[in-house]
Amino acid sequence: MSVSVFNRVWSKVLLETLVRQGVQHFCIAPGSRSTPLTLEAVALQNASKARCYAHFDERGLGFFALGIAKSVQQPVAVIVTSGTAAAELYPAIIEARQSGVNLIVLTADRPPELWECGANQAIQQQNMFADYPVAAINLPKPATDYAAQWLIATVEQACFKQRQCPGVVHINVPFAEPLYDADPAQIDNHPWLASIQRWLSQNKPWQQHPEAQQEVLMHEHWDNWRTKRGVIVAGQLSPEQAMGINSWANTMGWILLTDIQSGVEPTTPYADIWLANQTVRQKLLQADIVIQFGSRFISKRINQFLNEFNGEFWVVEAGQNDVDPYHHNLTRFNAKAHHWLRAHPPLRQKPWLLEPLALSKFCAGFIEQQVGGNLNEASLAHHIERVLPYNGILFLGNSLFVRLVDALTKLPEGYPIYTNRGASGIDGLLATAAGIAVGRDQPLVAMIGDTSTLYDLNSFALFKNVNQPTIIFVINNNGGAIFDMLPVDEEVKEQFYRLPHNSDFSQVAAMFDLKYAHPYTWADLSSVLKQAYARRKTTLIEIKTNPSDGSATYKRLIEQISHAVIGE
Repeated sequence: MSVSVFNRVWSKVLLETLVRQGVQHFCIAPGSRSTPLTLEAVALQNASKARCYAHFDERGLGFFALGIAKSVQQPVAVIVTSGTAAAELYPAIIEARQSGVNLIVLTADRPPELWECGANQAIQQQNMFADYPVAAINLPKPATDYAAQWLIATVEQACFKQRQCPGVVHINVPFAEPLYDADPAQIDNHPWLASIQRWLSQNKPWQQHPEAQQEVLMHEHWDNWRTKRGVIVAGQLSPEQAMGINSWANTMGWILLTDIQSGVEPTTPYADIWLANQTVRQKLLQADIVIQFGSRFISKRINQFLNEFNGEFWVVEAGQNDVDPYHHNLTRFNAKAHHWLRAHPPLRQKPWLLEPLALSKFCAGFIEQQVGGNLNEASLAHHIERVLPYNGILFLGNSLFVRLVDALTKLPEGYPIYTNRGASGIDGLLATAAGIAVGRDQPLVAMIGDTSTLYDLNSFALFKNVNQPTIIFVINNNGGAIFDMLPVDEEVKEQFYRLPHNSDFSQVAAMFDLKYAHPYTWADLSSVLKQAYARRKTTLIEIKTNPSDGSATYKRLIEQISHAVIGE
């Protein structure tokens, strides 16, 4: 049998194994060496076993896959050719590892006889992503000497590790030439498949790994601790885990600090602003116990509070990673938040501290007054609910705007919010948003900064896969306004941090065949949104603001609240 045929047979078993491990989406970049994998992925799509997507930019493709995986809560496979094409996936792999998102990366490779001898497009691909994958498989060149069962079991074991510790599986797949002209009849009837024909005719894994059900036990001293003064902090959580935290905290009379990523409706919103008040923060630090659900808090002041707190500290986290950057002497519950709540019934009590509620209510009016009625960066963050569809989802980019939203917004309980806060990079944000839109198949609003948008322009091409009304807000403050928060000399800051680009995005929208709007007022924006939500296409809305308006408003709010006297 020819080499090209067996390359395809090998790839068929490999991809069939992934499908039985929950992979329903294959994201593919063009390339010659990856042809056996690409054609077998297409065969799976033709058999209605999976969906395939293509993109010319591997970096964007990786983040697109990340977005799909975030939204469907299943592993997504990425197929790329050899050489630097594989290296382009590194940023998305880092984000997936840091945020616990399941990607399966298949990098086609030159065969071993072409390594380190000057062969074209042959680089060191084995273990090229270092310690970022939870499992790495360096497959041999396809050969009948290896049993099909071995290939299946090897890949399944890596997928099992991924289920135990979410992240990335890297499979490096060398192929010798020829890569083309394989007869489909020879592929399906290859004798190497004889021992697994029954498995191929079914739709189940080779090995069974029943999920262990771990019961959450009540803390032995819960009856005592629930009578104490407590603070709940809710970080990044899934919608499932967010349910019930608000009512539980209210019943206990405990203070609830929420991150915008939590999906938990805050009882004391705008915490990033009012925690700047030293008087209130010092009273809050007198709590007996802090219980943390989720992690990766955006707010600088919530992080400062967690760092300064020295009392009893509990963390409720279903994963295996450490989520306490301040290294408290703590009690760790390996459980989902809603399971933990059921095991720890609340005790109805009056609030033990009233100042946070009073200051939070004051902030609501004070923020409204400070941001004003014009359409600008701060007012858009404060009134973000005005632009969100009832049945939609929100994706927030990084840098300044996500901090403004976290500090100035109060969203209703459970509104779906996605971010890339694993490594908090500005790369791949548009691509991730496109993947989320494809995975959720609901109207999407994405809020991205101008520098982040420039960094990921190629990914606008991915929105041709989106079939729901999609709004991409580009917040154009002419550069990296987040750096306005840094105590750096203004001239140096302008030249080496902010990097003003003096551009608008109208021609970018035209290039990628997107609808474009540049509203100047809230009335203009309302009209634009009405039209945009009537189309099952993508609209780019550019919000131009003065370079320092958003950061200046943010700094002014923090400064004035820090000196506020409760009851004034």
